Amino acid sequence: MTAPTTPTTAYLVTGVSPLGGEPTDLLLADGVIAAVGADAAGAAKDRDGDDLVVVDGTGLIALPGLVDLHTHLREPGREDAETILTGTRSAAAGGFTAVHAMANTSPVADTAGVVEQVWRLGRDAGYADVIPVGAVTVGLGGERLAELGAMADSAARVRVFSDDGKCVHDPVLMRRALEYTKAFDGVVAQHAQEPRLTEGSQMHEGTVSAEIGLAGWPAVAEEAIIARDVLLAEHVGGRLHVQHLSTAGSVEIVRWAKERGIDVTAEATPHHLLLTDELARSYDPVYKVNPPLRTAEDVAAVRAGLADGTIDVVATDHAPHALQDKDCEWSAAAFGMTGLETALSVVQQVMVDSGLFTWADVARVLSVEPARIGGLADHGRPLEAGEPATIVLYDPAARRTVAPAEHHSRSRNSPYAGLELPGRVRWTFLRGRPTVADGELAPVAGA
Repeated sequence: MTAPTTPTTAYLVTGVSPLGGEPTDLLLADGVIAAVGADAAGAAKDRDGDDLVVVDGTGLIALPGLVDLHTHLREPGREDAETILTGTRSAAAGGFTAVHAMANTSPVADTAGVVEQVWRLGRDAGYADVIPVGAVTVGLGGERLAELGAMADSAARVRVFSDDGKCVHDPVLMRRALEYTKAFDGVVAQHAQEPRLTEGSQMHEGTVSAEIGLAGWPAVAEEAIIARDVLLAEHVGGRLHVQHLSTAGSVEIVRWAKERGIDVTAEATPHHLLLTDELARSYDPVYKVNPPLRTAEDVAAVRAGLADGTIDVVATDHAPHALQDKDCEWSAAAFGMTGLETALSVVQQVMVDSGLFTWADVARVLSVEPARIGGLADHGRPLEAGEPATIVLYDPAARRTVAPAEHHSRSRNSPYAGLELPGRVRWTFLRGRPTVADGELAPVAGA
């Protein structure tokens, strides 16, 4: 006697617009996009024994699942601010199917043991693939290289290394890291901040900082490190990724480096695409971030750099903080903002609705290029038959007023509170399994 088989669930998405193009149907089954277009409905009928869920995709845009190159999940060590479970729930709600977890945890992710712990916790949570980022230096101390090779060879297969939160300011160490990571096609992601130029700094150095009396953070502190590091990358033939680029001068340096053929990529955050240092006049620490919010001229230059491809990706730098770390005076407050659940909406408002981007461009900067830089073979894939069913269905016509209390992150330090933003994620699928269903988190088991 043959044991009965357990039905599997397939999803027929009707009338959806892949990358904003012509409406079509998608059949998601067995973890892949099983059929596209006219074949989808027929293929769905042929799946005897399967449960079939029909999703009305009218008015929705299908994108490959979003990939964040820059997420702080805080676990281990600061579970009061975020956990891998709450952070990946927040990611799924924002349309993300993979996040790169920064190394500034406690203990620091500078050994194979710690990165494997983070990776396994992500698998247990099941809401998004969690890809640990390994520290460049031991304990983020900037004195000696961490176990880069061991982390690369671990079960987590670390390929991105960063001391984010701190700059690898020693040029000899930075050179060695760029050389070492070449052995396994790794990339060094730099937090570009010259520490001597930013001692005690609280916000961007400029007219606003002078008028309100907060210590300024000069743009050159970012630009000087980027200039040094692109030359180091050229010298050794290594891969450099510039994190949270924020100034007009930084855009020009990266543009020059790319024209020269240097292997450099760069990211911009949603908040550096939308917000300016004028918000610091409120003295509300929710606007305190590293690097700081810059001028309107810098914001315009970052948008232009993203539009012309100088900046490769948008990364959230999702930085959750416990209430006591933000609900205090500005000088005592922690740097950082949450961003996973608002990133796609900000990109729509700033880049798509302004005419600077198509939806294919959105897929490029929020999925395809982040996956390529991070070495993720099964993310950022085309929306074609046989490809992984790792996709997001997004309603660009929806409007919402941001309410951080409704977010799935454990922290509430969103700079967009009360702001009306466009768009809403309706469905997120991770290898054919919904993590968000009809706008609500779906129950999942660990991957």
